[in-house]
Amino acid sequence: MATSDSTATKTAAAVQERPEMQQALQEFVDAGFGGIQLRLHDKQGDWVGSAGVRKLGSAAKPPTNGSFWVGSVTKTVTATVVLQLVAEGKIKLDAPVSDYLPTLGIDRRITMRMLLQHTSGLFNYTGDTYDGKFTPGITVAGQEWVDNRFRCYQPEELVKVALSKPPVFAPGSDQRYSNTNYTLALLVIEKVTGHSYADEVQRRILRPLGLKNTVVPGNRSQLPGPHAHGYYRYQVDGEWKVVDVSRQNLSLVAGAGDMLSTTKDLQTFISALMRGKLVPEPLLTEMRTPYGPYGYGFGLWVQDLGPDCGGIVYQHNGSPPAGYGALMYSSADGSRILTAGITTGDAPIDVLTDFPPALAKLLKAAFCK
Repeated sequence: MATSDSTATKTAAAVQERPEMQQALQEFVDAGFGGIQLRLHDKQGDWVGSAGVRKLGSAAKPPTNGSFWVGSVTKTVTATVVLQLVAEGKIKLDAPVSDYLPTLGIDRRITMRMLLQHTSGLFNYTGDTYDGKFTPGITVAGQEWVDNRFRCYQPEELVKVALSKPPVFAPGSDQRYSNTNYTLALLVIEKVTGHSYADEVQRRILRPLGLKNTVVPGNRSQLPGPHAHGYYRYQVDGEWKVVDVSRQNLSLVAGAGDMLSTTKDLQTFISALMRGKLVPEPLLTEMRTPYGPYGYGFGLWVQDLGPDCGGIVYQHNGSPPAGYGALMYSSADGSRILTAGITTGDAPIDVLTDFPPALAKLLKAAFCK
């Protein structure tokens, strides 16, 4: 179960006042988000903070080591397991995915590398775009999602939805972010190991790193221990409604966005990854090499913050369908790490418009000295 910060962390946080960080957190609240909890590690030490509210109607702030749904940060975990299996000779990056999953009818041109780099061209089962026109997949918005947010999905079911649609582009000819790629990677992990994805993540990552508050939830819908509540605002027949979505079944994005964690566990994970404790060279270098117009490696975005802000960072942010968001940023050597959990409240915000400015100010406060 997730616990409050340790006495040591509280003491470290108390020693250093970081008003610029607290102000950056407040920017999210001022933009209309419900709350944010953040953990920062840099040359000044460790700092934790939060802003906003833990729950609508309450004055309490979000717990600084509460659980939250991390969304697509899960992709970094999935890529890490795949690369460990590559290092063991059980998976080949340039082998056809169909070699591992022969019964699904996957185009033989699609390789494991393409899955990890989002260049397979496979339709995203949560919806995708052809020539500027959106084609729906499994519904992840509105009343339909609210009514079905506890539905249990099997990974094969998700993949079959994707394979029932035409490819968005020819394999390897373009790049498009797609949950399908990482759910397929989950199925390959299970096929070559003979164990469940959850068991392999536990054995290879969570247990060795002591990540007791990180979970592959399966059909579990409840966040453990202290946590902030996330909300979803949606419209029905012209009327706006708000629902608490802190409970939701994320088997909808198995292997691609279903995990839950804490800022502390995410910090430990990305630090170990950056320091070469999880993926050996030269695979770690490949993982961190940007590819295509997205600048995406294997489960990592490569972002240049500029010379005044430490240069290159490696990150993967994420969110489930609604209510939550996660941030995970690290320098190449793990000496600067930012992890955060964000919740939405009942304010009429547009995440695509309101999130980027608040994030830019946060990264400036954390990485630009």
